Amino acid sequence: MAYEVVHFRDSDEILKGKEMGKEIKQLLDHVDQMLHGSFATSKQLKEALKERGWREDGTLEILEKRKYRYMGYKSRVGLEANFSSYEYIQPALFKLQLGFDKGRLDTGLVLLTGLRGMKTPYGSTLELVEWEVEHLFPTISMPVSVVLFDARLV
Repeated sequence: MAYEVVHFRDSDEILKGKEMGKEIKQLLDHVDQMLHGSFATSKQLKEALKERGWREDGTLEILEKRKYRYMGYKSRVGLEANFSSYEYIQPALFKLQLGFDKGRLDTGLVLLTGLRGMKTPYGSTLELVEWEVEHLFPTISMPVSVVLFDARLV
């Protein structure tokens, strides 16, 4: 397995309650296969999400009359992803928090690269995710799961 999932604020319990555990695992395994040995593009990811019912028309909009969209949405779970930069975590959390505050989301899923510079003074990517999500509270207060791909290589 080339990804690691970290749950915050009981997001795992929310996903279990929605009976989405198997669905999420299959999606993550599919994305992991897509990433293996290639540089995944946003277009490839969107196609994979569409195949699995995460990109239905009319469900991706965050704010009315604006182009802000989720990468994916299913059963009141919002999904954001970026495999080129870990730093996308903050914009992803912000977009998901908007949906949570507006009552559209019960939880969120953020897919990120686990790879960062070798000389970073901030420790492992997993440690950084845990520190960052906890310290963004109360601004980011929603339940969220962060998935780090290739985290074992950090």
